[in-house]
Amino acid sequence: MLDETNKLPNDEKSNLTLQNSEIKETSAKNELNTEELKETDDVTDTADNDNNVDNVDSESEKIVESATKTEVPIESNKAIDEIDTKIAESSENLELEHVEMQNYDNFSLEDLVAELSKLVKEKPVQSIHNNVNKIKNTFNVKFGSLLKEEKTKFLEEGGNVVDFQYNNPIKSTYNSILYDYKIKKNEFYTKQENQLNENLQAKLELIEDLKTLIENADGTTMYKKFKDIQDKWRSVGPIPKAKYNDTWRTYQHHVERFYDLLHLNNDLRDLDFKHNYEEKLKLVVKAEALAELDDINLAFNELQILHKMWKEEIGPVDRSHREEVWGRFSAATKIVHDKRHDFFKDLRSKFDENTEKKLSIIAEIEAVDTSKNNNRSDWQKSINEIEELRNKFFKIGQVPRAKSNDIWAKFKAATRKFNVEKNNFFKSVKKEHLENLNKKKLLIEKAVELKESEDWDVTTEVMKKIQADWKNIGHVPRKYSDKLWKEFKDACNYYFDRLHSEQDAGSKEQLEVFNKKKELLKQIKESVDNKVEITLEKLNEYVNNWRDLGRVPFEMKHIEIKFNKLIDRIVAENSIDVKEVEMIKFENLINSYLEQKNYKKLNGEQLFVRKKIDDTIREIQQLENNIGFISNATKDNPLLKNVMENIRVYKEKLEIWKSKLAYLKKLDY
Repeated sequence: MLDETNKLPNDEKSNLTLQNSEIKETSAKNELNTEELKETDDVTDTADNDNNVDNVDSESEKIVESATKTEVPIESNKAIDEIDTKIAESSENLELEHVEMQNYDNFSLEDLVAELSKLVKEKPVQSIHNNVNKIKNTFNVKFGSLLKEEKTKFLEEGGNVVDFQYNNPIKSTYNSILYDYKIKKNEFYTKQENQLNENLQAKLELIEDLKTLIENADGTTMYKKFKDIQDKWRSVGPIPKAKYNDTWRTYQHHVERFYDLLHLNNDLRDLDFKHNYEEKLKLVVKAEALAELDDINLAFNELQILHKMWKEEIGPVDRSHREEVWGRFSAATKIVHDKRHDFFKDLRSKFDENTEKKLSIIAEIEAVDTSKNNNRSDWQKSINEIEELRNKFFKIGQVPRAKSNDIWAKFKAATRKFNVEKNNFFKSVKKEHLENLNKKKLLIEKAVELKESEDWDVTTEVMKKIQADWKNIGHVPRKYSDKLWKEFKDACNYYFDRLHSEQDAGSKEQLEVFNKKKELLKQIKESVDNKVEITLEKLNEYVNNWRDLGRVPFEMKHIEIKFNKLIDRIVAENSIDVKEVEMIKFENLINSYLEQKNYKKLNGEQLFVRKKIDDTIREIQQLENNIGFISNATKDNPLLKNVMENIRVYKEKLEIWKSKLAYLKKLDY
């Protein structure tokens, strides 16, 4: 504070007014760099001798402001420019509350919606951006899968793709919460933008207050007012980054004017300068230490903090130390900047190498040949090959930003080409699977329809064919495979279990039939061995009794052969008409076919008999034709007699075959 004795009378103000010519000279010599706007030592300050100044001519203020607006640094300092840009960018940074990022991939759709609702309601909207984006991505993937399943189900049930619609309340709730989040976010950032502009206006007003203080300096109050302005300046919040540097430079310029153009109490000014000098030296030491750090990114980030403190927290220093302290600070800044520049230069070199590597991988993807892929196995090999190349691509480091979009576009184009071909194949496979699904469903319906049948012979053949057809049908969609197989297997097993039960019961009966036939065969053989005369009626009785006993197991059919041989022996040893015996044996055979419902054998037998009739007639005709070639033959001619005998035998056989055919014709089967 300046006491009353330090005040100057009003009539002496003119003696302390800076001449315009001197101010102009001062302005011309101002050296304004990007960190501090400095004034030269040539400024004429008439108050240096008596430490009392009440006012500065307004014209001088205009000249200084003009110098500020036309600032041209003596030497462009890229390191400082970069720091200034970074600090400006950080000027709008928000204070964010830490919100834990959970593993949303394990959440259900309902859990994701509940978590989104909780975040929007309970957490600051500016702090949940990353969480909301992760929830959105996870929800879209999961809901997309659900939608695809519902669409597939709709199409498999016969629906038309253009008619497909799917509504789920969880999606409506999700959209509603997401809308609330967007509204809340927009409101916040609109408010934030307004606040930034209000802060800017407040700082501009403080600059005007500072200018007014300089123009109307009052030795008794100006220092206190200046400190008040400084406190208010520091308390004002962030401003738009586009205005940050210009606003700060203007403010700093007028702070220096306050110190340099106005003479405050020397003790107070010296204390301020000393304090600021010490604080800035501490920042210089820290900056020089950062220049030695190996972690260049850490050093650069810490350096930004030091520059922000230099700008916003520490005032000017005495003119005699100004160049020295700033020179050391900017030199340390340049070292960090240059090291960072070299680091990124090396990094860019590696990025160029990565570019070549990634382009090589893309070429390999494009070269993958799928033209010979004919089945799922072939495609799976190609998919594995592409996946391996994709992994290699992503493991390669970054590429130059200028080439990043182009490389990514080429990579997507290459993989998209493969995916289109792959999808076309699996679409055709899916179509084939659906066709196979319908075929197997039809077989299941047939098997279920027949499983209760008791027409064993016919149904068994049909069921066997159904099973063979099932094996020949290809794959069906995996989610239906097990269910279809179980339905089909259950129907087939049900029928064949019934069949086997029936056969087991039949086998016992047939075994009894075998034992009875064995006993009957023994009795007949004893009669033949004892030379008992057997008439045609008795023989016919044997045959009828044999047939009435029923069928024997297939593996015991040899007893039928023994019976037929015994019949032939009876005919040979007794006076029995061969024709009659042939018919008895034939009828016995045919009746066995009827009992077995073996209509295939019956039809085959009829075809065989007809063929025999045709063959026999041709033989007779041939023999009768041969007689015409025997010239002057008498009835005693051996050759003629032989031909006539053959004709007689064939005619007897013909009668037998005709009788057999007549018997077959009268059967109803």
